Amino acid sequence: MNKEDIIQYMQFNSYKPMTAEELGQNSDVSDQTLFLQILQEMEDQGQIVRNRKGRYGLPHKMNLCVGRIQAHIKGFAFLIPDDPKETDVFIKSDDLAGAMHNDRAIVQLYKHLEDGRKREGEVIRVLVRANNQVVGTYQSSRSFGFVVPDEKRLTGDIFIPKTERGGATEGDKVVVEITAWPSPHRNAEGRVKEVLGKKTDPGIDILSIVRKYQLPEEFPAPVIASSEKISLHISEEEYSKRRDLRDMPMVTIDGEDAKDLDDAVTLEVLSNGNYYLGVHIADVGYYVQEGSVLDKEALARGTSVYLVDRVIPMLPPRLSNGICSLNAGEDRLAMSCFMEINDKGEVVDHQITQSVIRVKERMTYTNVQLILEEKTPELMERYVSFIDIFQKMKELCLILQKKRLRRGAIDFNFPESKVVLDERGKPLKIIKRARNIAEMIIEEFMIAANETVSGHYNWLETPFLYRIHESPDLDDLADLNEFIGAFGYQVKINGKGEVNPRSFQLIVQKAKGRPEEKAVNMTMLRSMKHARYSPVVLGHFGLASKYYSHFTSPIRRYPDLAIHRVIREVMAGKETITGERQKKLQRLMTAYAEQSSLRERVAEDAERESVDLKKLEYMQQFVGDVFTGHISGVISYGFFVELSNSVEGMVHVSTLNDDYYRFVEKQLMLIGENTRRVFRIGDEVKVVVTRINIEEQNIDFELEENGPVKAKAREFKARSTGIKPERNVNKKVNEGKDKRKKGKSKKGNTVTRRP
Repeated sequence: MNKEDIIQYMQFNSYKPMTAEELGQNSDVSDQTLFLQILQEMEDQGQIVRNRKGRYGLPHKMNLCVGRIQAHIKGFAFLIPDDPKETDVFIKSDDLAGAMHNDRAIVQLYKHLEDGRKREGEVIRVLVRANNQVVGTYQSSRSFGFVVPDEKRLTGDIFIPKTERGGATEGDKVVVEITAWPSPHRNAEGRVKEVLGKKTDPGIDILSIVRKYQLPEEFPAPVIASSEKISLHISEEEYSKRRDLRDMPMVTIDGEDAKDLDDAVTLEVLSNGNYYLGVHIADVGYYVQEGSVLDKEALARGTSVYLVDRVIPMLPPRLSNGICSLNAGEDRLAMSCFMEINDKGEVVDHQITQSVIRVKERMTYTNVQLILEEKTPELMERYVSFIDIFQKMKELCLILQKKRLRRGAIDFNFPESKVVLDERGKPLKIIKRARNIAEMIIEEFMIAANETVSGHYNWLETPFLYRIHESPDLDDLADLNEFIGAFGYQVKINGKGEVNPRSFQLIVQKAKGRPEEKAVNMTMLRSMKHARYSPVVLGHFGLASKYYSHFTSPIRRYPDLAIHRVIREVMAGKETITGERQKKLQRLMTAYAEQSSLRERVAEDAERESVDLKKLEYMQQFVGDVFTGHISGVISYGFFVELSNSVEGMVHVSTLNDDYYRFVEKQLMLIGENTRRVFRIGDEVKVVVTRINIEEQNIDFELEENGPVKAKAREFKARSTGIKPERNVNKKVNEGKDKRKKGKSKKGNTVTRRP
């Protein structure tokens, strides 16, 4: 009796919780030891629950919910259920029972669910601890020490016995190993495992983020050894097995600093007028075999992580920058997806095949954009043989984009920003830019390939990994409609409680160019769920796609690598996968989906924090200066303001000295009780930078109208920052000289990550 059989047996309405002995007797179990081992594994994973009387049952039949804890800096938390069909569960701080942020836990649901309120509950068991080590700042006292975690969602300080401080002194950044988990009446206890250095030392800020998210800086010796055994040359046998595409006019189009080039494209126009698009992806799965040392390491990492000053790759450099990277002029193994697309953007025919390719030109987004939009003479001359191809790529891109928008795909198109650093890691400037036509070409082509591959293997009923994005919850839609209704917009919901993504896209189009555009778009984005991976097809709401998988980036994403191996296996068998192999793949895809989704969230958090940290450091030079920004969020104790370079800070309600302000939650605004003055998302305001707190990772603003601030003001000249303060609040009228010394600009290092 395997795990699937046990779950199926327990799902019968007639099933009542049984002991292990009773289950074994009712299931004719021959190997009792193995059966008990399976029950223990299922209990550890939260698939089944054993009650106080030693009887087993399914969580949802016992008024329980299993999932991951998502804590809040204020102490409360939510349980994000494993089952995507279940809604989140609110947990009060007193009901966490020692569970910490990102722990997997079982929650007992409160009985008042019948009255229609949102689900609440209390933690009854922690299944898996996520914070075995914590990064923070060491603080000492006479007889003991404690560490204040950098992760603010870990709300309790960690007690450090004097004998376990590991040489740490006051103010050191340290890595702590947890030796005793917290309980409702006691903080966690730990020992200092590593002293990183003083928090003000160069490089300690990013190193702290690396340690905080437990990002692996080096590959283990067995992984490196395994990668070194991989030949950098393609065997003659492999050439003979694959379709030879080396003569095709093929290009890669990436950022200037990209090294792991995993996608190339070709395009021609057929005699019938249709476009013949080829998307050619590095065949990483050929080199990384299922269950190998390389595979286990790649799965553990889940994704490459792109911090502000470095890349932590999923695969060793010999693969990611070497034999798997589609470098120009070198033969490479690939998975190719050819699509015949008509003038309406419909894929009328397709073929997926293993191939050998040779990229002719390594293009950059900038150069392709200059060719297509600026027609730069030297570039037109250098790439003369590709000019017509690039023009056709632009044509097809716009056709595909129009088709996506027509079916309801949501395109918020928020400008991206990145921080440029000097060689010491100091921020020089913040660059904010929108996507150019070259980036749009690659994005549309990759989406087309992802949809085609996903639909093909879903039709074959093959175990597969899908990228899913579920519809927003009805409660979130109700809150959204209440807010955007003030601007005359409404997301339509049908009688079944369903919403079409086209309803979102229509609002994006209507709000375009209007004063409330950013406010409406941001609020709609926040109402939507986070995309994730799943072995089950649930569609992609944001793209309005029925079938969607990640196929195009196997060098930096594990799901892409996993499905490449499935594709090869199907090709080898010339039919769908069946029997025990199918069951094994189903189990693997479920595990891959959970691990990949988790590692993606870790990577996103680490990347965002590294960028935000450098933004804070950059803004330190502007304390006391005035900027224009827009309100990006409103909460009960103030509002957030985003400047034009994407830096965000808070205006606390206590600094609004002209009135008492009341928070209107449903409409996300503060309103003055006497003046009736309103602050809402999207409003333009002038603010003064009053305080930068690197430790707390926040910026304090005050409204410029409040007059002089305590912070010492300084004049400056804009250094290609993308923003310019309008005036210094303490600047004297007759003062005309720039007293600040001019500094030399140094070239910075940046990392660009393709969406």
